[in-house]
Amino acid sequence: MRRRLEKESEVEGTGVPNDDPSAGEDQGSAILEETSPTPARGLEAVQEPPSSPEDQLEALRAEHEILQNTLLHRRADFENYRRRVERDRSTASQEALAGIFEELLGTVDNLERALSAGGGETEFREGVELTHRELIGLFESHGVVAVDPVGQRFDPATQQALIHEPVPGLGDGEVAEVFRKGYSFGERLLRPALVKVAKGEEPEDGNGGG
Repeated sequence: MRRRLEKESEVEGTGVPNDDPSAGEDQGSAILEETSPTPARGLEAVQEPPSSPEDQLEALRAEHEILQNTLLHRRADFENYRRRVERDRSTASQEALAGIFEELLGTVDNLERALSAGGGETEFREGVELTHRELIGLFESHGVVAVDPVGQRFDPATQQALIHEPVPGLGDGEVAEVFRKGYSFGERLLRPALVKVAKGEEPEDGNGGG
């Protein structure tokens, strides 16, 4: 009796009756049928019906709209960037000019004081000299250098010769006098110096001038 109950419990746990062999085969085949995939069902899940020309056209229209919107956004971003760069450049230029003009205000004040002074020629000259020193100091602080080539060799790249004539004590091609100073800013020439250049004396005619 006990052995029979154990067999029945084993049959209930496995679902295969131990007394009937044919029943076990039927149960096993039923389990295989449940676990094995159905080929027809798998193909139906993967396959999709081909889209119609209308669907394809609608998809192309949607893609075109997305690309057009992206292009419009990129173009708007570029225009905003270009305007911001131009605004920053203009602001920087205005700030630089404002700084120079601000430094020139003191020089203008000195000129006005010199012109309105009630003293004589000495006071006026002192005011002009003070203004000149301030202007030169302002130029030098910004890298502007005066070109005064007296006694140097003539350089056509930075000087402009107005007169060529013999000058005692100077060799041919030396700068004898500066009529107007030149100025340079870094590697850029703002204006050339106007100079007189010495030249060698002409040889005397050995024939007595004929």
